[in-house]
Amino acid sequence: MMTERWVPQTDHEHAVMRVLTSIRAVSDAMERMHSGMKGDMEMNATDVAALRMLIIRERQERSVSPRDIARHLRISTASTTKLLDRLSDSGHVERRPHPSDRRGLVVVLTDSARQTFFRVFGSHLRAMREVASRYDEAELDVIARFLDDLSGAMDPPA
Repeated sequence: MMTERWVPQTDHEHAVMRVLTSIRAVSDAMERMHSGMKGDMEMNATDVAALRMLIIRERQERSVSPRDIARHLRISTASTTKLLDRLSDSGHVERRPHPSDRRGLVVVLTDSARQTFFRVFGSHLRAMREVASRYDEAELDVIARFLDDLSGAMDPPA
């Protein structure tokens, strides 16, 4: 079966194609970066994704429950339990009692995991921050809105 190939005709369509090509390049670069992180940290992709989520939520001063992780990664509660067992056994996370709900748990990074994450990822983060700092606030707002819209179109919330 032959698929139709979209050929840009207008200046706007050429600009759209350039953006889509750039997105593919960023996606490839992110994949290579994450593959390197997985190897450096001796973890699988889901484990690294869970750590990234915990780092982001920690920076936002938001607690993370096992259910939050399951929702974010779109995995079952059983898979989440296995993931947390692996990350706990390897010394990357701790399960602690929820501060306000005695029945619940929160998941927190260990100091060691945080240090390893930033040792492995820190140079990439600095380079990305450097690129973003070249743009003014209005441009960054447009970029953020575009990326949020694109993320929503590619992976609608469950």
